[in-house]
Amino acid sequence: MDIIRELQNELTEIKNFPKFGAGDTVIVSYKIKEGNKERIQQYQGVVLQRRGNGATETFTVRKMSGNIGVERIFPIASPFIDEIVVTKKGSVRRARIFYFRERTGKSARIKEKRSYTA
Repeated sequence: MDIIRELQNELTEIKNFPKFGAGDTVIVSYKIKEGNKERIQQYQGVVLQRRGNGATETFTVRKMSGNIGVERIFPIASPFIDEIVVTKKGSVRRARIFYFRERTGKSARIKEKRSYTA
């Protein structure tokens, strides 16, 4: 099994994205092919979880579209991800914040983690 995992990690090119985790608000720039055209679509939302490691690592992003919650799972090693921008660092106690799905209004807010640089 380790041989397969090593080959996978060698063959897949993993880009250097900024460090982010559950509770962070990110903008994922995703390449979409329509016929012979290619465009970049931005998907902004809160990261619910990161799972896996190496070439098989994925992360789930949830956004509100109108009044409906939409979740999307992105593989980290996907060649279609152009860039990931972290807009806010969230202060949460858990690695997977599935409780966030049931929250609406004020209880759906995530406290921002302050960074002190001198």
